[in-house]
Amino acid sequence: MAVAAAAAAAAGPAGGGSGRAQRSGLLEVLVRDRWHKVLVNLSEDALVLSCEEGAAAYNGIGTATNGSFCRGAGAGHPGAGGAQPPDSPAGVRTAFTDLPEQVPESISNQKRGVKVLKQELGGLGISIKGGKENKMPILISKIFKGLAADQTQALYVGDAILSVNGADLRDATHDEAVQALKRAGKEVLLEVKYMREATPYVKKGSPVSEIGWETPPPESPRLGGGSSDPLSSQSFSFHRDRKSIPLKMCFVTRSMALADPENRQLEIHSPDAKHTVILRSKDSATAQAWFTAIHCNVSDLLTRVITEVREQLGKTGIAGSREIRHLGWLAEKAPGDSEKQWKPALVVLTEKDLLIYDNMPRRKEAWFSPVHTYPLLATRLVHSGPGKGSPQAGVDLSFATRTGTRQGIETHLFRAEISRDLSHWTRSIVQGCHNSAELTIEVTTGGPQKNAGT
Repeated sequence: MAVAAAAAAAAGPAGGGSGRAQRSGLLEVLVRDRWHKVLVNLSEDALVLSCEEGAAAYNGIGTATNGSFCRGAGAGHPGAGGAQPPDSPAGVRTAFTDLPEQVPESISNQKRGVKVLKQELGGLGISIKGGKENKMPILISKIFKGLAADQTQALYVGDAILSVNGADLRDATHDEAVQALKRAGKEVLLEVKYMREATPYVKKGSPVSEIGWETPPPESPRLGGGSSDPLSSQSFSFHRDRKSIPLKMCFVTRSMALADPENRQLEIHSPDAKHTVILRSKDSATAQAWFTAIHCNVSDLLTRVITEVREQLGKTGIAGSREIRHLGWLAEKAPGDSEKQWKPALVVLTEKDLLIYDNMPRRKEAWFSPVHTYPLLATRLVHSGPGKGSPQAGVDLSFATRTGTRQGIETHLFRAEISRDLSHWTRSIVQGCHNSAELTIEVTTGGPQKNAGT
């Protein structure tokens, strides 16, 4: 399942004593073809998506899908005593407490006018969700007990807000509705209509909980045997409205799973190549900043991964190829006519071979079954220059290899994500070919040649 997110605010500065980037910002996440706002935090080795009530509500985000806690203007900032909505379930009316059968049949699908007097602390005391971008009306998803909306005894969870003080909200986006409610003044006249059919939507949990990023099978051995390895321990940390995605051996790329004409997206593919989280920022510059920070952290983890894989494979290496020299994700040109048909490829360089995998092997035996095995002795780097379908217009990050096989010449076109990666891969392949040739000569001759007759 593809998941996408869009930045609603500039991310924080890079930092951290280790040199790895740390950022945070408000984003939108696309789950099941709908956009939802989330808070994204980047640490040294994980990307955390959250819709937690405390942090999110103050940024205009509620715990439910695209939900907002609506207070009075100027209230609700952190530290404003009494403005915080009640945290306990007993203090909140939701679709699980305001059951549809408890709502009088006489008001179902009937327009009603309800006057609400905003409180100085707490505002209206409701959370809303929905909006034009979600193809849903503006719905009351929570009513906080004891606050203004609850005191009217005339509003229900599942009410669609049609207008605020006469301002039509039937075609409003979520953010437009939030602003209309905040600017409405102390006395607010809401035109509402109870929508029984919207109850399942109101009941839906956080979009974060729907992000696919599965835990590996419990029998999977740990890379390098370390219990701290997030690849082989739990692949994500799940809370009610929070998910932590380990960055170790993720593939960070752009314009692969989803078209990006505005150059505002970046993608994080899981090590097993089964899941993708797509982040989309408010502009190209912010997208590049997020991409650079995440890519940097993933790259910094590679050294540890290579060490662990070497330990896992032991002295024999991969199928007689001796030890691994380098590994990492590249975009590979998939067969077909489309110029933008790229797919993730895990590429491994050993002393003798270039190996290609569809995903990151977890078991030791899986390392012995790559999709392709190409001897470096028969492989040449034949292209590193202008190419089509690069992540950014005008930036060439592609290279090609050609290998002679019994079935003929096989060519592969790869794309790196940054120029430094391109330089490293091309240099490593050329050097690997030379080293493989020298190694073959040494094995063939068995040592220095002797002059005849001596």
